[in-house]
Amino acid sequence: MIVWVNGAFSAGKTSTARELVDLIPNSTFYDPEVLGGTLRFLLPQKRLAEVNDYQDLPIWRRMVVDTAAALLAEMGGVLVVPMTLLRQEYRDEIFGGLASRRIPVCHVLLSTEETILRERIAGREELPDDPEGTERARQWAYEHIAPYTASLSWLAADAHVVDNSGLTPAGTAQRIADALRTGEAGVCEIVQTPAPTGETLAAGVLLFDEHDRVLLVDPTYKPGWEFPGGIVENGEAPARAGIREVAEETGIQLGHVPRLLVVDWEPPRPPGYGGLRLLFDGGRLGSAETERLLLPGSELRGWRFVSEREAAELLPPNRYERLRWALRARENSAVFNLEAGVPVG
Repeated sequence: MIVWVNGAFSAGKTSTARELVDLIPNSTFYDPEVLGGTLRFLLPQKRLAEVNDYQDLPIWRRMVVDTAAALLAEMGGVLVVPMTLLRQEYRDEIFGGLASRRIPVCHVLLSTEETILRERIAGREELPDDPEGTERARQWAYEHIAPYTASLSWLAADAHVVDNSGLTPAGTAQRIADALRTGEAGVCEIVQTPAPTGETLAAGVLLFDEHDRVLLVDPTYKPGWEFPGGIVENGEAPARAGIREVAEETGIQLGHVPRLLVVDWEPPRPPGYGGLRLLFDGGRLGSAETERLLLPGSELRGWRFVSEREAAELLPPNRYERLRWALRARENSAVFNLEAGVPVG
């Protein structure tokens, strides 16, 4: 299990987490910030210069999940993680990645009154021997007060909130430990398909609007947009799996079996196992059906109809190539056989 201590910069996350480790039996302190420092030695300066925050690097978010899983495999017990996450899509990606490894996360938010937060920032001594570094750290914290305030709408709904404005780190840790013991602070429900143990078969369905734009959905548990669809269950026909997934993800009940457009073999890319990916033509939706689109908040964050050109900017390259050839198959009433997104045969 992971206890993720979130909050504004200078809210007291790290000091609280260190106190919390002493209150939770068999627990380990894990600070993902050290991974950001590690990336300075692993990535070229050109790549680092492209972002203002290491959280914007997909490799950092991946490493947070992989390292947490490795630590739990090595140590067992509970990881206590002090880390500010103010972007909901990053929270979704990281917590979803942990959920895919069946690692439950208890999300705790330290809520600090802004006046007290500013006092704490002013009193920070990040690097006593480096006044300029300390001032940069203070400025960074000040600049992130507004993003923190803007994110409270989803943070407060998602996490167990602890007002630590008048508490010491030890007092805050005790409050969290009590909430964990009583169950008041529960597991954050981010839905994710369990990690596969071998090649998988997945079925996606393309749905179009009246302008022949294709429907994409934005999953909460992984980066990048996707087509409605998912893993075909044991004993399930692929087209029927596509119909089921469309209903579960959008609320739309397809009254016909969709036509196959593409069979794409996705090669294994560790840690993924690859497998067959099928795309079906679900047909055109009328305006009335579009208005009834309904997304499960735990799995999907949003949806939109996009042109092929717009899809190229939203989809990962392998999914875009699959879509591109599926659209050509639809235009020509054909079925294309692909290997890694490239037609064969």
